Amino acid sequence: MAENVTLKSETPRVSASGLDNVVAAETALSHVDGEAGRLIVAGYDVEELVKAYDFEGAAAALWTAAGLEPAPSEVEVKRALGRAREAAFALVPGLLSLNCHENVTEGLRTGLSMLADDAGNENGTGDIPAHIRALGAAAVFTAALVRAGDRKSPVAPDAGAGHAEDFLRMLRDEAPSAAEVKALNAYMVTVADHGMNASTFTARVIASTRAGTISAVVGALCALKGPLHGGAPGPVLDMLDEIGTSGNVEPWLQKEIADGARLMGFGHRVYRVRDPRADVFNRAVTILTNGNARVRFAREVELAALKALRATKPGHRIDTNMEYYTAVLLEALGIPRDAVTSVFAMARIAGWTAHVMEQERVGRLIRPQSRYVGHWPEDEAAA
Repeated sequence: MAENVTLKSETPRVSASGLDNVVAAETALSHVDGEAGRLIVAGYDVEELVKAYDFEGAAAALWTAAGLEPAPSEVEVKRALGRAREAAFALVPGLLSLNCHENVTEGLRTGLSMLADDAGNENGTGDIPAHIRALGAAAVFTAALVRAGDRKSPVAPDAGAGHAEDFLRMLRDEAPSAAEVKALNAYMVTVADHGMNASTFTARVIASTRAGTISAVVGALCALKGPLHGGAPGPVLDMLDEIGTSGNVEPWLQKEIADGARLMGFGHRVYRVRDPRADVFNRAVTILTNGNARVRFAREVELAALKALRATKPGHRIDTNMEYYTAVLLEALGIPRDAVTSVFAMARIAGWTAHVMEQERVGRLIRPQSRYVGHWPEDEAAA
């Protein structure tokens, strides 16, 4: 296949490092306005999307915005995800036999790669589309992998339950409270899509080759597992552990700030004002505050950190970011640290698959150029 060739005299201009501010696609799925502190998802401000839908409804809204026809309803998505979870559970024995549960995210990567890209007839699921199969399987595999790491047997899904509720039940083998289900739904809706981040761009590049939805999801998960993208909440919990007690909060913060250390969970690369997702997570965490000493301690650390940062850096606005609340929220729900990235992926698959649909409609291979800065053969010869 012929490639476009750039001659020496035509070397392209170098774009911003990290492709910051480079528009790579047009999308109807989400818009991140870092200056205004605003996130729009499928035509909703994210705060309103959380009020309007459970996770199934948010996924339906994303897929509808991506052009899926006929547009699915929240009820239809809930029913289809129930079937997909049941189908994925049949693959759990094979997944666990591979002994890949020591790293939950890598285990999830292995499990998702067991799914077929095309409709096929995988365990009788030929009529369940790939975007539904991936989303359903991620919850089943994550719960089973966590339990395997604790030497516990996997718990079969309940096809009639909501997606967030069933995940928590499969994880614990007991019914979650209504407050816990509400909190997890808020989290999953809020992180379902977030502009052209690294994993979403990866999914679109793979989709542009027509490799298939499952391949795009697996590739996106590989990008998400990198510590600069989806692995951020862990250090927040490490920070809370290190502080330890209420009496140590202010001395610890003062020392860290004086030493020039970055406080985990504060500030954001994109949002120059408050991350709107942090407000949603703040409300979700509030649901779980009563009776949870760890959540109350995290609140105390947050307030003290904001006060210290504003006193030390009066010319800068530094707010709590989503990683802080993610860490606190998921820990309060009993999700272990090594499963945080997988739970993030469980929700983000809704966005990844919507971007796959959108990119496949575009129908054009993503093939950027690079600027060659190596030696030219003729220059070497002249020397």
